Amino acid sequence: MKSYTLWGAIIIVLTAGLYWFGQAYFDSKNGSLQIADANNRAQVEIGKLVYAENCASCHGVNLEGQPNWRSQLPEGGLPAPPHDDTGHTWHHPDQLNFNYTKLGGQKIASAGFKSNMPGFEGTLSDSQIWAVLAYIKSRWAKQTQRRHARRNRAK
Repeated sequence: MKSYTLWGAIIIVLTAGLYWFGQAYFDSKNGSLQIADANNRAQVEIGKLVYAENCASCHGVNLEGQPNWRSQLPEGGLPAPPHDDTGHTWHHPDQLNFNYTKLGGQKIASAGFKSNMPGFEGTLSDSQIWAVLAYIKSRWAKQTQRRHARRNRAK
């Protein structure tokens, strides 16, 4: 009985710590804790597979993005940006990256901005989206990961 209490306390402390340090989000809709953990090998491996099937065709097999990703396309919007250290994904907190992926860029873009990023709400589960974000983060240099963690805390 005591070991269950101890493990329960450890889980609560770890969960609170992850949430406090900006690495996790509580989803009140389904009552679950969501996290993109670049150090969770299982989550990263799932994310790698999901990324290859759903994201690599636009964002590149090596997260390199499309050429001239900062130049507007003739029909509006921008080419797919890289998700490696050279892009801007790490500039945004996890929750924004999650929402952008789930809902699509146009639903959360500011007025007058055209986004070509589709939403994956009907295609990927929330857990799969968090896994993709974990995979992306796992590919960043440690310094970039630390910068991103600071942005998560500042959210």
